[in-house]
Amino acid sequence: MQNPSDVKRASRHVASLLHAPEKNAVGMILGTGLGGLTDRLQHPVSVDYGDIPEFPRATVEGHRGRLVRGRLAGRDVFLLSGRFHLYEGYSPAMVCMGVRLLGEMGISRLIVSNAAGGLNPRFETGSLMAITDHVNLTGKSPLTGENHAPWGPRFPDMSRVYSPRLLDIARQCALSSSVRLEQGVYAGVTGPQMETPAETRMLRLLGADAVGMSTVLEVVAARHMGMEILGLSCITNVNLPDSMVETSLADVLAAAGKAEGRLSALVTAILGDPAF
Repeated sequence: MQNPSDVKRASRHVASLLHAPEKNAVGMILGTGLGGLTDRLQHPVSVDYGDIPEFPRATVEGHRGRLVRGRLAGRDVFLLSGRFHLYEGYSPAMVCMGVRLLGEMGISRLIVSNAAGGLNPRFETGSLMAITDHVNLTGKSPLTGENHAPWGPRFPDMSRVYSPRLLDIARQCALSSSVRLEQGVYAGVTGPQMETPAETRMLRLLGADAVGMSTVLEVVAARHMGMEILGLSCITNVNLPDSMVETSLADVLAAAGKAEGRLSALVTAILGDPAF
């Protein structure tokens, strides 16, 4: 688990530059190739991760590496454009540094997005999926180590990780916006290698509909802090175990780029819903 003093130092620095969030501010994490949502923000102000004390660096292509504050659909939004991964060599605690920072600043609602491989044969490249639950296959937890009670309990409940209320709002907004929104279970793995055909079959047997290399640790840390969470996946490739096709980062970025407009429109509609 993070050193609380490091998180406090980082949050104070961000507040000194971007000012404290409004009472109902929303935090967001943008996944690989999905950073374009920052361009929709009104009155954006930002700070590079490299200028935040104790903060790690985003090293993966498609992750801009900055924290941006602005307004979207009338909401005060703190947006992490770029995240951290276990495969970059970061500890589970450092992977979740952005989430801890947002929580320390008083933000209690979080939207996480990611680029994911599709496991459900119904899905197509470019599909959007609301995450209903997840399977953490990384073998890691950001809660390992001494618990910091002000953040949350030693043994946080995970029976409703993703908010049913926010999921319902997302479904209604997708329907009214004519955006097709699938739903399903996200499997989190360490990576960075892509899945083999045998691994794809195993993940399907476990009940997963999509697989990716992020999100699950961040969500555990967010629930530990009592945040209400909405998770959205952009399906950038579909894994068919009997006819696997080679997938590269360039393919993932291209597919995410094509779906980014629909994802941004959906997130904007969700934030603009009075019930959110």
